[in-house]
Amino acid sequence: MEGNVVEFVRNELALHGDDSVRESGKRFFKEETKSYGVKTSVVTKIAKSGFRELKGLDKNTILALCEELWKSGYMEESFIACHWAYALRETFIPDDFVIFEGWVEHYVSNWASCDTLCNHTVGAFVEMYPEYIENLKRWAKSEGRWMRRAAAVSLIIPARSGLFLEDIFEIADTLLLDQDDLVQKGYGWMLKAASQAHQREVYDYVMSKKAMMPRTSLRYAIEKMPKELRVKAMAKQ
Repeated sequence: MEGNVVEFVRNELALHGDDSVRESGKRFFKEETKSYGVKTSVVTKIAKSGFRELKGLDKNTILALCEELWKSGYMEESFIACHWAYALRETFIPDDFVIFEGWVEHYVSNWASCDTLCNHTVGAFVEMYPEYIENLKRWAKSEGRWMRRAAAVSLIIPARSGLFLEDIFEIADTLLLDQDDLVQKGYGWMLKAASQAHQREVYDYVMSKKAMMPRTSLRYAIEKMPKELRVKAMAKQ
């Protein structure tokens, strides 16, 4: 059954692939990406259809199928792997972290796959097991750009709920001078999310770092703040 579901997913993606969608999608990425050219809404429907066929399989078997999808390198297959993994979130145990970490380290190759995995699956995991934020802090020191971005974007959704503010500032400190624009955008986005519950604290943090913080990160961090605060933050010193 398992192999048939992966085959079903790949057949459906191939069937719905569109050259114009594939070509238009390329402009969002600096790096080469493998894509069928399937719209996100259609990918989601295929993911849901496939997951229904997995009913009754144990979690480890499903996660192994997710890994098989990741290995293909196709963006849409990575999205489906992320959908299936997130659907299992109520069954996550601490040992699952090494699987998710392996996906980031070995298979993530663009910001879209990074964010889809980390916003939801990894974010849900660290809300369940907050002690693993220490692992995200280690990711922030990685040589790999996607590991570093993942360290920040994994906390986007918890940050919106007001969680983990001090850890967020610690990760931002680690990434503060990062030269990679996608990492800069990632930690700026994390700070922006945190500002929704902690506007004053994030504003004070940004003001204390603005002399060093890349303008890209700064703009992202203050995007949700009132205009008068944004103007002050962006003013040249």
